Amino acid sequence: MVKLSVIVPFYNVQQYAPDTLRSLRANARQDFEFILVDDCSRDETPDILARAERELPGAVYVRHEKNGGLATARNTGIDAARGDYLTFLDGDDWLAPGYYEQLLASIEGLGCDFVRTDHVQCTARARSIHRVPHGRRGVVMRPRDAILPTDRSTSVDYAYAWAGIYHRRLVDRGLLHFTDGLRTAEDRPWIWKLHREAESFATVGLLGVFYRRGVASSLTQIGDVRQLDFIRAFDQVVSETADDRDAERLLPKAVRTYCAIISHHLGSVERFEPPVARKLKSMSAVALRRMPQDVLDDALDSMDIQRATRLRRLRRRPAPAAGVAA
Repeated sequence: MVKLSVIVPFYNVQQYAPDTLRSLRANARQDFEFILVDDCSRDETPDILARAERELPGAVYVRHEKNGGLATARNTGIDAARGDYLTFLDGDDWLAPGYYEQLLASIEGLGCDFVRTDHVQCTARARSIHRVPHGRRGVVMRPRDAILPTDRSTSVDYAYAWAGIYHRRLVDRGLLHFTDGLRTAEDRPWIWKLHREAESFATVGLLGVFYRRGVASSLTQIGDVRQLDFIRAFDQVVSETADDRDAERLLPKAVRTYCAIISHHLGSVERFEPPVARKLKSMSAVALRRMPQDVLDDALDSMDIQRATRLRRLRRRPAPAAGVAA
């Protein structure tokens, strides 16, 4: 019997994969499995993982023949997982020794659908602790009750899939898979779906995941067209929330968050390639027009003047002519 399945996608991370794998070895247990998904890497990552399959206890190596992105790689791992519980790790991050045993004990003790945890962010040699924006620790609650308030950071804004552990019944209910093919912001529709549809969750003050920021090969550092998938991701959040039984209460949070993300990307538009920057502005303007306009008005009124002005200006941008690509 497998108690815990750890899903670890890798893509062109030969520099960091050995650290990740060493940390998995320091977390190995007879009833743990580590599903190593190579998303068609073009460097030495596949060779590193092939060795790990032989040397790491519990390793299961799966290789994609075509690159599908992080969401698709995680779905491959979910489909292969046999554990009673599942968790995630990215191929350039690492763990404290014995962390997974503590994480598993926390969800077994609480008996809920999923548990969220804090993490350590690592940028070069700097370290900082990032906590789940949810004040009640070790208390089982309805996930839906942790979505609001609209104007504060909440658990749905802390979207890291690897900062937690999830019961298999979420897979059986269709709640743990990601939207296939999303290249960025794949955690956003996923965490919203969990909070709307799962029955119970808790937050614990457990540290053990070390999240590496500023990796040159990370998509968050690359200003190419794949970054624009955040629009598809948040369109899904807004659409699914609009169909929810509590849409009147929850939709303002979804729309305001979407606006904040658009403003964030526009505020650093210089990091995008020029054609992508133009496409970002065009697609964002269309996205604003797709939102429920009364909810959008309220969201803009609630934001600081700099972000609100930027978005109102974008909202007035003329729509592209029919047949003209954005």
